[in-house]
Amino acid sequence: MALIIPRAAIPVVTLMKQHFFQKILLILLINPVQKSCLSCVAVLIPFRNRDEHLPIFFRHLIPMLQNQRIEFAFYVIEQSGTQMFNRAMLFNVGFKEAIKDYNWDCIIFHDVDHIPENDRNYYGCGEMPRHFATMLDKYMYMLPYDEFFGGVSGLTVNQFKKINGFPNAFWGWGGEDDDLWNRVHFAGYEVSRPVGNLGKYKSIHHHHRGEVQFLGRFILLKNSKERQYIDGLNNLIYTPSILVNRLYKKITVDLVPELAPIKINETIKNLTSLMKN
Repeated sequence: MALIIPRAAIPVVTLMKQHFFQKILLILLINPVQKSCLSCVAVLIPFRNRDEHLPIFFRHLIPMLQNQRIEFAFYVIEQSGTQMFNRAMLFNVGFKEAIKDYNWDCIIFHDVDHIPENDRNYYGCGEMPRHFATMLDKYMYMLPYDEFFGGVSGLTVNQFKKINGFPNAFWGWGGEDDDLWNRVHFAGYEVSRPVGNLGKYKSIHHHHRGEVQFLGRFILLKNSKERQYIDGLNNLIYTPSILVNRLYKKITVDLVPELAPIKINETIKNLTSLMKN
């Protein structure tokens, strides 16, 4: 079962009241197999130790998506355990769980601390993968570099399957979005972006609590093409714990490297050995 919020079901004024969760009364919990959407979007949110961010995120995203006449569901994918945070693997888990619920028109991969400033930034997918968060306040509302694909992106189910999802090998902070950019282009796609100021976002201030920068990302990025179809959706093993509440489906997983075994060629194996030494 997925939790789909129907168009125009929640008045914006209700969402802005102080006791946010208690005031949302018109959530529709349905069996999506029996549901037909004009535009159905699954929003995937990787999560760990950000409980204070979720109310802010929902307070902004729900009225925006309602105004865009989209029917949508939130999936919060939480990493438990003691391993370094693996944002990319959480997205892969969320994707696999979401497509069990419904044939979504678009999958949005959304950081919980990214808040859109322009509600005309339409959360839909097209012929090409979409990068929504092109102008982030912490980067002075400019792209840090041309290949930047971080924060908020969107792909159709077929597009995400074709690129074999995110890589699972990025433990810690950084690099997985750059690898996704590479995968998209290796598969023959271009990245589309909103025009003008539509892609402006605010980033909720936080510290990377327990999140270690991944120093091995540059070696992995050099071998993106070789790894694309041996590390991603097709080698992921996991056992989720699932809870559906009034706003989202929560998927909790304890991630370890052994859940994404890969058969790597000698070049990558040697480079990995050098990285460890």
